[in-house]
Amino acid sequence: MARRTLVPDAGEVVLEHLKLDGPDLLVMVLRAAAQSQTCPVCRRGSTRIHSRYLRHLSDLPWQGIPVRIELRARRFFCDTDGCRQRIFTERLPGTVKRYGRRTLRLSELLSQVGMALGGAAGVRLAHQFGIETSEPTLLRQLRSSHAERATPAPRVVGIDDWAWRKGHRYGTILCDLERGRVIDMLADRSSASTEQWMRRHPGIEIISRDRASLYAEAAARALPHAVQIADRWHLLKNLSEALTNALAPHHRILNEAAQALQPELPFPPPEEVCNSAVRHRLEAARQRNRERRRNRYEAVMEQLRQGSSQAATSRILGIDRRTVRRWSRSHGFPERRPGQRRSCVDRYRTYLSHRWEDGCRNATQLWRELREQGFDGQRKIVYNWLRQHLGPVRNGVDVRLCTRVPRASPRHTAWLILKNPEEGRPYLDELFLRSTEVAASAAVAREFVRMIRDRDAAAWQPWLASALRSPLAGFARHLRRDEAAVLAALKTHWSNGPVEGHVHRLKLIKRSMYGRAHFDLLRIRVLGLA
Repeated sequence: MARRTLVPDAGEVVLEHLKLDGPDLLVMVLRAAAQSQTCPVCRRGSTRIHSRYLRHLSDLPWQGIPVRIELRARRFFCDTDGCRQRIFTERLPGTVKRYGRRTLRLSELLSQVGMALGGAAGVRLAHQFGIETSEPTLLRQLRSSHAERATPAPRVVGIDDWAWRKGHRYGTILCDLERGRVIDMLADRSSASTEQWMRRHPGIEIISRDRASLYAEAAARALPHAVQIADRWHLLKNLSEALTNALAPHHRILNEAAQALQPELPFPPPEEVCNSAVRHRLEAARQRNRERRRNRYEAVMEQLRQGSSQAATSRILGIDRRTVRRWSRSHGFPERRPGQRRSCVDRYRTYLSHRWEDGCRNATQLWRELREQGFDGQRKIVYNWLRQHLGPVRNGVDVRLCTRVPRASPRHTAWLILKNPEEGRPYLDELFLRSTEVAASAAVAREFVRMIRDRDAAAWQPWLASALRSPLAGFARHLRRDEAAVLAALKTHWSNGPVEGHVHRLKLIKRSMYGRAHFDLLRIRVLGLA
């Protein structure tokens, strides 16, 4: 750590005296320490003084008290024959810049504050220090003081996109994976700009990326000798999406398998226990929503039968393209899965059912009894749960616990297959017995996960051959187009994990700027804080 001094640079300036200018301003009167100065043009020394003048500079505050410097500066004659600079002012490069109104150390502090906090937050912190500044001044100081640092030529680069606005506009971030730092940012996500950047860095040997085709094409054109690596996390994410889409047409089989494992419960079905008027209204609302959704489904299928593309159908009917794609792959109208929200009261279901059988209908009393058993919720939660599951007692009619028919979504089933097969083993065994196609998809997906986790490159060709004959053939064909990058992912340890971390940090910086700053300032802060 450099030794700190009272004056900005003890080798350049000398403190003559201190004085107060009012109750809240401290003034340091300084003069240059050297007897001679060097001409900035001919670099010859001169001792002949032309004149003197006074410079007023802002400096770091003392315990929150603003400090102003009165610098007694001099002008010198240049007596060198042939020099075009006849008169020059003395330079103090360790104290203040030419024409500067702030000392270098104050400017450096403002730059660091602006780098860390941006404009508005930086100004608030500066005011706490006793520095009077404004948001434009702070950002202007940050831009003027930023200089591109000299970094070693990158050898292993990770590339990914980041969102200006998710789903609408994206940029590109590039990281040096060997050193773990951001080396550049691009304002857009395009093959052309990425290719131009890569051509300026011909020493790159390895490129880690997601499976976006534009980055692959740019790297192939600009750096054909570089090894491209498909990120393993993105490969598993693509597999999860492909498996979910493969399971979507089998939603009826998924629900049948879930319902087949439903245990016999000692409570009557919902049709016998719920209040008839409330049940009628809810059922009518569900039917209206179902009919509206059914009409939209029929309209989508009619457009597709007439030869419209999925994108055109989405634009014509005003329906999300992903919904059109999911409906086009389904074997019939997909019924909506009812909501199954869990409550902290559910684990006391058996106790409440027995107390209800005993004739206790007082929600407050039941809440007190649950509190003695360790329940820490409020009475209102128990009251709402009893009202929803037991219902009111009217005309001496007891209303019993209502149960929901279990349903299984394609996404949850895919999660059970890939992430936690032990938890859903009975359900998965029943599902595989009912559908050999689902069983084949699950086997291919599990083998791919094992291959990625074990980095088993030797299993790639057998897996690809079996996957091309399975319902995941589309996913396998896409991987075959990027086969070299997938094999590189199985043979090397490089990944885009550090890049994702820098993207997260970029989001925090971007959001702290409230969307009011331009790309150049965002780039300065991201690169400066890396």
